Amino acid sequence: MLTRRTMLAGSMAGASLAALGPKFAFARAASEKRLLVLVMRGATDGLALAAPLADPAYRQHRARWVKAYAGAPKLDGMFSLHPRLAEVGKLYADGEALVAHAVATDYRERSHFDAQNLLETGGTQPFQRRDGFLNRFLGLAGGGELPAIALASALPLALRGDNPASTYAPSPLPKASEGLIERLPDLYSADSQLAALWQAAQQADGIADASDMRNLARATDVGVLAARMLRDPQGARIAMVDLPGWDSHANQMGMLDNRFRQLDGLIAEFRKGIGPVWKDTLVMVVTEFGRTVAMNGTNGTDHGTGSAALLLGGSVRGGRVVADWPGLAPQNLFERRDLMPTQSLEALMAGAMADHYGMDAEKVMRELFPNRTARPVEGLLA
Repeated sequence: MLTRRTMLAGSMAGASLAALGPKFAFARAASEKRLLVLVMRGATDGLALAAPLADPAYRQHRARWVKAYAGAPKLDGMFSLHPRLAEVGKLYADGEALVAHAVATDYRERSHFDAQNLLETGGTQPFQRRDGFLNRFLGLAGGGELPAIALASALPLALRGDNPASTYAPSPLPKASEGLIERLPDLYSADSQLAALWQAAQQADGIADASDMRNLARATDVGVLAARMLRDPQGARIAMVDLPGWDSHANQMGMLDNRFRQLDGLIAEFRKGIGPVWKDTLVMVVTEFGRTVAMNGTNGTDHGTGSAALLLGGSVRGGRVVADWPGLAPQNLFERRDLMPTQSLEALMAGAMADHYGMDAEKVMRELFPNRTARPVEGLLA
């Protein structure tokens, strides 16, 4: 059935409005800081993202892949970046990218669904919570005054909760006629919720300027769009993007070549588009868990535990790998098959977000990731 609200949603080229609260609008934000969260869904192989080439066991387990890193950016005496992460390598060389290795959430099983649920909700049991850690951060950081948006057709779990958040995705559908658009404000003037939705949707659509995009299929378009949304003084302050397709059970190197190239292209376009706002921007690139150390019979790896994460931005104390490296000898592996996690991903994110917004790190950790024993990681940002 066509309702006024569905007609309103359909009249906009790209703004998805279902998750908008009545108070939502891109107004002056409580902070000039920006946060972009990129989630690599499917369990990224951290040992491919930053390969520990100097670990003798790595060369034994991944012998067929070692030669692919011959010209890859070197991070230090142990690690090299995946060769498709050239832009990340440049940022690392400039001291604006940090690699955190051997990280994991508290989750120790091997289900994508459970692991993603815990990563996004910050809960300790799968499907225990219905709100997301980013939504709780909105309330903690700005009392609901940090405009947040997901570049997606549906609001991701991390942004669901009591605080308003929105979604945006370019659409291939034709725009409504100018006549209809001109009449809608009068039509909704008596309905405060619809009027606010319409105002916010118009504002988001104007900031996105996505007339040259038909969808979010191209990673470079996502980078451009994220930069437009966060750079605009009246735009969002927090954005989230899902990056699917990292489950690499077969032909892993070829698949990861493509995925890391896309991630690197997104980051390159975002860095270019965000311009001077980069100094106030933190980018967190995370995944739900890692992969097995040994390759399987189809040139892939299976679900593992420890992985790697990236922190990027103008104030990141980068140019280093933050790791308590456990080693890859059989006796050092988790369940004798996975990279042993030695750092809490939740503590890494809480520490970085608290630093970025000048907040109490212990409080951020308690609110976003309750009932954890790890202390938030300090000294990640300048």
